[in-house]
Amino acid sequence: MSVIAVAVFVIAYALIAYERFDKTLVALAGAAIVVTLPVIRSEDVFYSHDTGIDWDVIFLLLGMMIIVGVLRQTGVFEYVAIWSAKRAKGSPLRIMILLVVVTAFGSALLDNVTTVLLIAPVTLLVCDRLAINAAPFLMAEAFASNIGGTATLVGDPPNIIIASRAGLSFNDFLIHLAPAVIVVMLVVVAMLPVLFPGAFAVDAGRVADVMSLEEGEAIRDRGLLVKCGVVLALVLAGFIAHSALHMEPSVVALLGAGILIVISGLERSDYLSSVEWDTLLFFGGLFIMVGALVKTGSSTSSHARPPTPQAATPC
Repeated sequence: MSVIAVAVFVIAYALIAYERFDKTLVALAGAAIVVTLPVIRSEDVFYSHDTGIDWDVIFLLLGMMIIVGVLRQTGVFEYVAIWSAKRAKGSPLRIMILLVVVTAFGSALLDNVTTVLLIAPVTLLVCDRLAINAAPFLMAEAFASNIGGTATLVGDPPNIIIASRAGLSFNDFLIHLAPAVIVVMLVVVAMLPVLFPGAFAVDAGRVADVMSLEEGEAIRDRGLLVKCGVVLALVLAGFIAHSALHMEPSVVALLGAGILIVISGLERSDYLSSVEWDTLLFFGGLFIMVGALVKTGSSTSSHARPPTPQAATPC
């Protein structure tokens, strides 16, 4: 069975790496194979902490996705992007720097992929108004999202998995990684003119178009924005104090998501549309395949190495 588990994992990994098929489909297919054969039992998949799906990771991601889904209804991300462009006085370099900082900060607090998806459309709008190439700006934001997401437990899905398996807290990431992330971000910001030479030339007339944008119009629901701000602050406080509260970060995120759902008054489709179901299923499939490797590896080891006989005790 260990050979089957390894073969399924290697083939799935290769297909995912080469992007020949949808990664979620590959992960679920691999999971289905190892469960059906069966390389791993359903009890091990759903109930074992060592070989099963890590539900703390899944529900932490789900909770944060719902929170972001509610928050995006307020228009706050568009507001921040337009505000940054206007504070930069239409200077492309200063706009890039501010958007990079905003992206890094948002990625640390929420989720790096979601932050980029929310910032990118406004970046395209600003670049269109300035008649400049948006590609350097989007690339810089991609750099910032990956770097900023490293700073906290919730910033990047791999961080969540590492924290769950290694028993690391939100504060462990914040204390040990945030300072390094700040240093790296300073280096990246300083390198932007070098990385993207020639990307900052702009016509003076185009600057007026950007300055004419009204950031206040981007806010669609001020009341909901206040509610989101309060709940998000409580969630972040819960992450920081979760060890003292004896509450897993996943529970904190789900509580925050539940409160926002109740007080927001939004339709179910408004916030569930932001949940990346394919990502959750992808991680579920990976957990099952990795669990099969762990299960077969441990059983092989236990059969290969019988207990060492005890030395005879003299009477």
